[in-house]
Amino acid sequence: MSSYGFRRTLTGRISARFEEPERSLLVNLTGQLVQMVEPPAPSEDQDPLAAMVGIEADVSRPDDPAVARLFPDAYLDDPTASDDFRRYTERSLRTAKLANARTVLDTLATSGEKVTLADGPAAAWLGTLNDLRLVLGSRLAITDEGHQIPDDMDPDDPSLGLHHIYDWLTYLQETLVQTMTGLVSELPDEPR
Repeated sequence: MSSYGFRRTLTGRISARFEEPERSLLVNLTGQLVQMVEPPAPSEDQDPLAAMVGIEADVSRPDDPAVARLFPDAYLDDPTASDDFRRYTERSLRTAKLANARTVLDTLATSGEKVTLADGPAAAWLGTLNDLRLVLGSRLAITDEGHQIPDDMDPDDPSLGLHHIYDWLTYLQETLVQTMTGLVSELPDEPR
């Protein structure tokens, strides 16, 4: 990956450059994330008022470990309380994650090689990058202690590429956080 990450320009915009393979990868991963987080349609027999305010009639912990990582249990020692909490919160969490992912997709669809963000869309990008890392981390069994590609990993192992993608997403997320918090020096605006 050749992206230099996110930087704030002298005019206050947040920008990053993505070559076509990087853009395609982000579009593909974010599209998969959309499918994972899209809220299910309310059931026909659900109370209309509950559906209107986002309360789910029947919700339980997701079977897919990656989706469960995106929507973890609120109470690790009480599955019943977790399911009850999930009834009231999961739809709004899914809706927020979906909106973030669609912002990323819209930005990539309407920008060229250079992505330029205001602070609002930058926050959506940050949320989506985090969600993508959670999904990949779950698939790769990465723990909270950090990530390091195993030294003894076979170079032909198909998951090696996923490890590199995870590292790249981590880099993008880190540079975006640093840019949003003012920890990255400003770059001159590039000619259009």
